[in-house]
Amino acid sequence: MLYMPREEGQGLVEYALILVLVAVVVIVILALLGPVIGNVFSDIVEAL
Repeated sequence: MLYMPREEGQGLVEYALILVLVAVVVIVILALLGPVIGNVFSDIVEAL
């Protein structure tokens, strides 16, 4: 037991990767749906 692997950083890296993946998914969804959402707001403003 001279060498004990350190695993504290592993959990942090996994959380960071999950966070990056979620951020990429959100950015892609907003890039695809952005114009659609903008058109909905424009229609609502025009209706007023």
